[in-house]
Amino acid sequence: MSFGGFTAPLWFLLLVVVAALAAGYVWTQRRRQRHMLRFANLAMLERVAPRRPGWPRHVPAALLLVALVLLTVALTGPTAEQRVPRNRATVMLVIDVSLSMMATDIQPSRLAAAQLAAKNFTQGLTPGVNLGLVSFAASPTVLVSATTERESVAQAIDNLELAEATGTGEAIFAALQAVETFGQIVSDAQGPPPARIVLLTDGKQTVPTDDGNDPRGAFTAARAAARAAVPISAISFGTQYGSVEINGTTQRVEVDDKAVQEIADLSDGEFYDAKSAGELSEVYDSLSEQIGYETRRGDASKPWLITGTITALLAAAGALAIGQRLP
Repeated sequence: MSFGGFTAPLWFLLLVVVAALAAGYVWTQRRRQRHMLRFANLAMLERVAPRRPGWPRHVPAALLLVALVLLTVALTGPTAEQRVPRNRATVMLVIDVSLSMMATDIQPSRLAAAQLAAKNFTQGLTPGVNLGLVSFAASPTVLVSATTERESVAQAIDNLELAEATGTGEAIFAALQAVETFGQIVSDAQGPPPARIVLLTDGKQTVPTDDGNDPRGAFTAARAAARAAVPISAISFGTQYGSVEINGTTQRVEVDDKAVQEIADLSDGEFYDAKSAGELSEVYDSLSEQIGYETRRGDASKPWLITGTITALLAAAGALAIGQRLP
């Protein structure tokens, strides 16, 4: 039961009536006792008057007063915060498929671990969330437009293929365009549904080389996301010890946490780092909770109503058991 807020607090004025009833009951009991003492001989009263129970005879009345208080609170419309599945939201899942994702510092590889975690994330989202998929290397590809159909997204994740270079900024812009297009289609009186980008990447962008000032750079795209009110949940995936072999040459592919965090900060989003497949699964589980559910204030009067009704029934049962009459 909750006291988090009330939709009709004026009903609390009924508590004055309940208090008056309590005071009236006490006054009646004392008046009855004085009346008996005034007009009855105590010795005779003990012989002829039936022996009445002591304090238990007041239990039914006390329970009835408690029931009235509980039912009054129910009338005031108490509310409480409740987690409810979202029935309208757009999420674009953006996955890096640059060659660095074939590094095996995370077994069996960064890409394979990312695919498994992304599929679990896809299948765990609540039905009301529209999910789309963008993959990117040098350039982005919108593989699946936002949809509530999960199977198409899962299949596209299975079919991800590696390519050269990392164009993070272009990928974010592509996701923003997909969000805007979908929002125009499904917009209603409330406007387009809230949207978010979930970006998974393992390194700093290479196309263009200047991600800070270039008009198509990652940081510029992150600022555009902030202006569009589309926060980016940016996941930095990998370790400082990753390496890949390209054309017979071994190249270090260290994860760039700093750049990924800057993308999240500039977009008013959140930064996550995952150094293992298990950590990535935990990140996706957390995101699934954040994205799939929202907290609303909802009606919380039912527990008060149920408790009040049960208490009133107990009061009636107690009165019949003790005094053979209802209170």
